[in-house]
Amino acid sequence: MQNYIELFSIFLRRYCFEETGRQPFKQSTVQGSVIAVAQLQFAPCGYYLPSDLTSTLRCFLTMFLNFNIWKNCMRYIRFGSAVRRSFIVKSPAETLNSGWNLGEELPGMSEAALYVHWPYCERRCTYCNFNKYIARAVDQEAMRYVMTKETETLIQLSELKCVTSVFFGGGTPSLAEPQTIAAILDTILKWAHIPYNAEITLEANPTSSTISRLTEFKNAGVNRLSIGLQSIQDKDLKILGRNHTANEALHMLAEAKKLFPGHSSVDVIFGRSGQTLELWEKELQELLQLCDNHVSLYQLTLERGTQLYKQVQNGQLSMAEPEIVATMYEAARLILREAGFYQYEVSNFAKNNAVSHHNINYWQGGQYIGVGPGAHGRFSLRKDGKMQREARIQTLEPDIWMKEVLQFGHGTRKRVAQNKLDILEEALVLGLRMTNGISHQHWQKMSPTVRLQEVFSMCPEFKDLTEQGFLILDQRGLRCSWKGLALLDSILPTLLIQLQVSFTDSV
Repeated sequence: MQNYIELFSIFLRRYCFEETGRQPFKQSTVQGSVIAVAQLQFAPCGYYLPSDLTSTLRCFLTMFLNFNIWKNCMRYIRFGSAVRRSFIVKSPAETLNSGWNLGEELPGMSEAALYVHWPYCERRCTYCNFNKYIARAVDQEAMRYVMTKETETLIQLSELKCVTSVFFGGGTPSLAEPQTIAAILDTILKWAHIPYNAEITLEANPTSSTISRLTEFKNAGVNRLSIGLQSIQDKDLKILGRNHTANEALHMLAEAKKLFPGHSSVDVIFGRSGQTLELWEKELQELLQLCDNHVSLYQLTLERGTQLYKQVQNGQLSMAEPEIVATMYEAARLILREAGFYQYEVSNFAKNNAVSHHNINYWQGGQYIGVGPGAHGRFSLRKDGKMQREARIQTLEPDIWMKEVLQFGHGTRKRVAQNKLDILEEALVLGLRMTNGISHQHWQKMSPTVRLQEVFSMCPEFKDLTEQGFLILDQRGLRCSWKGLALLDSILPTLLIQLQVSFTDSV
């Protein structure tokens, strides 16, 4: 026993004090059931390091005596602020008596991603019709309280055991205080498990104030940044109503690559007013010299009620012709491919496997909880002894949403029970957005009795689409070809009609 203590003491001195150059055992603080150690973050999926060294040694030895726990603990040691507090706090005795070996999945574990919607912006972009609000002043403390409250309520309602990823979107979530991000993550950890390598994404606008707080967001638990760049041309940024400059955008890219190496993404809009194919190709090639491993491309669309829509209707601005926009998209796909980016979804490209796991969960029809004004969710609840999947929408208006959360624990405005056809339709629409499409195994999980071949193989319209090279149905599953992916919106109606016919015939 004494030898074990000496061994651990050597380990602490060598790897905690000498290599990091920090004093790891500072005063710990308790927030709910999460213990946040100031400098040394030791996250063996259920254990914590108390602030006094003697208790730490006892805790370590308790783990050491159980080999299954010990061997998994070493996989979860991380140093410094780069690591989230990704663990559920339990005492050693509680974990040893739980019958669950660390690193193994709990029987019947329920998983879901979690989306948090921050509804506020500093200004409204000319093209945007998202659920966002321009407030002179935001009560950050009140927002922090209600967001953590709704997070807690919805996790309890869904009986989740594991949150696989978290995405802070908006609005402009980088306007939230880093303490709010940390508080929401701590609340999740109070009621569920977050894997140590889970993706925690924050959408951020490249303004000077945001850039100065990137380190704070990282310390709060964010490990992936999604940057709303949209353009690196000042003229176009002004037309789009963005509140940052091209220089600020480039500065943000550089800082993001330093703080989140390999884990930052940029959003870019094409088909902008006055944009030519040549200007677009030049801009994209310049951007690829500066950005990280993930790029999302979005075509500029006119939405009723937006400032841009009014400007186009009044003749102040013009939009690019559809044929030009289609050519821009094809050109971008080729440029990105030549630069080493793999297109894994209609609008998303990644290299070095830096895909968005949170979004892949959407496209694969996985469960997700939506927190915040106007957030959407898809998750199952227990009803009459059975699990029923629901589509849920939270109340749009922040003030009303806050009152509902304070009164009921959550601000769910609409709940719709999803039947099997609803789920299959969503799986088809979203799954075909991915380059890999829908595998037979994945489809069978949702539709054990009706296979993909049985749904589509006898449909003449589907046969035409495959013969023309837009769709592929083979031993792997159903997916779009390179040219079919660009025309997905026009292909889907035919497939949805056939799915409805096949489903009705099989019932």
